[in-house]
Amino acid sequence: MAGSVFALSEQVAGKADPELIGADERYFAVLAESLDGAIAELSERLDAARREPGGLGQAALDRDLEIHRLAARLRTLRRFGLDLCLGRMVGADGSEPVFVGRLGLTDKAGRRLLLDWRSPAAEPFFGATHAQPMGLASRRRYRWTRGRISDYWDEVFTPDGLEGHAALDDQSAFIAGLGGHRSSRMRDVLGTIQADQDAIIRAGSKGALVVDGGPGTGKTVVALHRSAYLLYSDPRLGQRKGGVLFVGPHQPYLAYVADVLPSLGEEGVQTCTLRDLVPEGAAAAVEADPEVARLKSSADLVKAIETAVRFYENPPAKGLTVETHWGDLRLTADDWTEAFNAPDPGTPHNEARDRILDELVTILMDKDTGDAPAEPLRRSLLQHRGLLMALNRAWPLLDPADLVGDLWSVPAYLRMCAPRLGPDDVRRLQRAEPHAWTVSDLPLLDAARHRLGDPEASRRRRKQEAALAAQRAYMTQVVDTLIEAVRHVDPAEEGEGLVTMLRGQDAQVSLVDETVLPNTDPDLLAGPFAHIVVDEAQELTDAEWQMLLLRCPTRSFTIVGDRAQARHGFTESWRDRLERIGLPDITLTSLTINYRTPEEIMTAAEPVIRAVLPDANVPTSIRSTGIPVRRGRITDRDTILTSWLASHPEGTACVIGDPTFQPRPRVQSLTPELAKGLEFDLVVLVDPGSFGTDVTGAVDHYVAMTRATRHLAVLTP
Repeated sequence: MAGSVFALSEQVAGKADPELIGADERYFAVLAESLDGAIAELSERLDAARREPGGLGQAALDRDLEIHRLAARLRTLRRFGLDLCLGRMVGADGSEPVFVGRLGLTDKAGRRLLLDWRSPAAEPFFGATHAQPMGLASRRRYRWTRGRISDYWDEVFTPDGLEGHAALDDQSAFIAGLGGHRSSRMRDVLGTIQADQDAIIRAGSKGALVVDGGPGTGKTVVALHRSAYLLYSDPRLGQRKGGVLFVGPHQPYLAYVADVLPSLGEEGVQTCTLRDLVPEGAAAAVEADPEVARLKSSADLVKAIETAVRFYENPPAKGLTVETHWGDLRLTADDWTEAFNAPDPGTPHNEARDRILDELVTILMDKDTGDAPAEPLRRSLLQHRGLLMALNRAWPLLDPADLVGDLWSVPAYLRMCAPRLGPDDVRRLQRAEPHAWTVSDLPLLDAARHRLGDPEASRRRRKQEAALAAQRAYMTQVVDTLIEAVRHVDPAEEGEGLVTMLRGQDAQVSLVDETVLPNTDPDLLAGPFAHIVVDEAQELTDAEWQMLLLRCPTRSFTIVGDRAQARHGFTESWRDRLERIGLPDITLTSLTINYRTPEEIMTAAEPVIRAVLPDANVPTSIRSTGIPVRRGRITDRDTILTSWLASHPEGTACVIGDPTFQPRPRVQSLTPELAKGLEFDLVVLVDPGSFGTDVTGAVDHYVAMTRATRHLAVLTP
């Protein structure tokens, strides 16, 4: 068919019958026209929004948010075109087909062309089953290849649904796509979300939702799509309320899933690893001593940061005489205590110092009984050397890295801050290079950074105040000059019209150019966030959980993981673990169907994990490839790779466990830890016995085996 959106192969030629796809062709013609119009309209609106004045305050924020919203939608429309459409569903009531898309779309007359996949009305498209048809007679899902439909699948839920459909496939669209080749980026699977996954994606955001599932159950799919769903369905989670943070296990994982959220029309989700939450994380090494790592994994040690900071917050017990040009003023011990109580609870230490200084100055100015001019006296007190030296001794500016470094280099300080540590533990935690940061230090550095705030904040605030004062003084001169010019032209203009307007407070504010004020880029990962999604959450220590709790005061989490894939063991329940770290409101869900890993590979992998975790949630594979797990020698590695690459022009492979192997096109080289969360057509697992026989070794072995979607080769010496 000329100009057809369908490009069906000969193997499915029967599906090209006009009786089956004619209505779809007519629909896509209308959709194409509406898409062109929507893109043109959005482009005009975006250009108009960018031409509008920036404004100040809330007006500027609203303008920026609108530009971001329009630009994101325009990018999605341009990226996908007709393949915005995932499929269609027909109700059992005989109503017109409803087409479901990545986002909602109407034509110029307001007629709905695409229903947003996240809307409640679209739920049956993903959630309907033969046991629970959810009011559907039939459902059709499309497979898109380079902008055209290369296949489609029909599912029927009532006898009437058979009418007008091709012979139904034995396998659904989802199962048919499981054997497809992998690439360096996660595949687009939105159109094939399954009912068990969709139910979790659409769950509410209150409290902590735990999604426990073994390899291949779609945990990562659920985590990513849930992030997009929550932003759509719960306005409280939008950017103005903190937005959503997505935390992955490592950078290769984030690179692998980088396309998923933009493909869902969501670009506002912040993504990171735990290392990204603090500046020191990028270069942090793994803790060499397992016992040191265990000690630092405790939430109790993180709490020692509070004691460490309070050590530097002591009001002087003696008074202070402050000499000025207009006379001496006396600060008593009670005055110091009053000033130290001035900051609001929760104010970071370094930011509270400015509040204390302001309060001290106010107390001193209230004691002045002479004729000292207020503003000169205030400036004099703010710069008073003796007052500042006394404040620096009682409440010094602190650097987070120095504070934590002191714990590892001053035993008496660590004993005071963490009295539960025994003498041997204190000695073990000491090190020659206090700033030689490890991954285990990151929770303490993060806690210190939140508790202290930026030590440079005071300097920047004073600089901003000085810049504002200078601008206001300059604008006052400009206004005076303008008024004099007006009076010269019209002496009757006194206290009215332009003069009144220029003297008004609104004019003084609007004439100040805030864009020239010194500023700093905001920390986009500092929070607070309205909701946090954590993948591979079984790996987080109690201390690392504190990093996330600091960023989510609402305690609204999606926690995705598998106890059987915890490298350091996870013998307790999810509920016990999460209640201990501070998440009391927990809902537990489970994924038990393995959509990714063939039965042949799971049969070989299951005994590996059962040996160390008998109650592991080992999922049931729903497909079999007929390809057995290959066993061989390490010397077979290159032969296996060469043969596979020659016979498979598409797809990806990974060598796991061999640091001597250098990556090549379509073949990665990873450790089991960095392979977690990824998938490959072929996995060559080298010497799994070298991983060890303990829990960590068994988990690494199990994880490495279950990364394969088609072929697995296990090589031994």
